[in-house]
Amino acid sequence: MTAGTAARRLPLRVRPRFARRAWRALCLGLALAGPAELAAGDRIVSARFSEPTTRYGHAVLGDDVEYGALVLQVENTGPGGLSAKAVYEKSEILIRLPLDHVFEDIAPRLADVTGDGSPEVLVVETDVAQGAQLAIYGAHGEKLAGTPHIGTRNRWLAPIGAADLDGDGHVEIAYIDRPHLAKTLRIWRFRDGALHEVASKAGLTNHRIGEDFITSGIRNCGEGPELVMVSSGWRRIMAARLRDGEITARDIGPFDPGTRLADALACR
Repeated sequence: MTAGTAARRLPLRVRPRFARRAWRALCLGLALAGPAELAAGDRIVSARFSEPTTRYGHAVLGDDVEYGALVLQVENTGPGGLSAKAVYEKSEILIRLPLDHVFEDIAPRLADVTGDGSPEVLVVETDVAQGAQLAIYGAHGEKLAGTPHIGTRNRWLAPIGAADLDGDGHVEIAYIDRPHLAKTLRIWRFRDGALHEVASKAGLTNHRIGEDFITSGIRNCGEGPELVMVSSGWRRIMAARLRDGEITARDIGPFDPGTRLADALACR
C-alpha cells in the first residue's frame, strides 16, 4: 500500500474561542463510541484531525490553525481477525496531544507500514519548541514510531508517501525536510518497530509557504515505485528512486503550476 499526494488542507469551519483544558500527556485509547474494548482484530478505516487550535503560530499551510487531536475510526473484525466475514463493531479513538504539541498537517495518511495487512496512520506532529517530526500511530491509538524532531521552532517537513521503495520487503517513508529551507529528501525505513534513516538527497522540494497542499507523490510506471516531486527552484519535475541505500533523481520534464504533477503521477 502506498500513501501518495496528500489531500488539500481541509477548510477550517470553526476557530476555537476558548482556552482548552491543559493536558500534559497523550490521552491514548479513549473510546468515543463503541461498546467493547479494542482487540487484536482492530483495523483503522479512516482518520481525521480534531480540536483546531491557534497555540502554534507557524502558519506554514496558509493559516495559523493547527490541530490538537487525531481521531481514528476503527473496525473490529471479531475473533476471526481480518478474515471474518462481517464487521460487528465500530469505535472511535481520540489521541489528544499535550499543549506543547500540535498536528501541523493537511490530513492524516493511511499506509500499511508494519506489513501486517492493516494500515497505520502517518502524520506530521510538531513540538512547539523543537519543530516537526513524522509520526506513526497504530489502531489502538499508540504511537508506534517517530523521526527526531527537526530541532528548532517553526521548522516543518512535508510528507511524500510510504511504500517498499527498494523491494527489500520493508516499507520506507519519504518526506522533504524543511521544503522552504533545507529542501532535502529524506527516506526512513520502518523495521523492528522503529524508523531508521536510509538515505537523503538535497535540491528537492514539494511545498511553498502558504499553500494548503503538498506537491509530490509516489508512482509506479511498471518499473517499481518512484518518488515524484519538484526541483528546488520549482522549474523541473523530478523522479527519484532508492537503490542499494542510495537515492538517484532524474529530470522528467518542466513543472507546470497549473497541472502540477497530475500527468507525471499518472505516468503520462
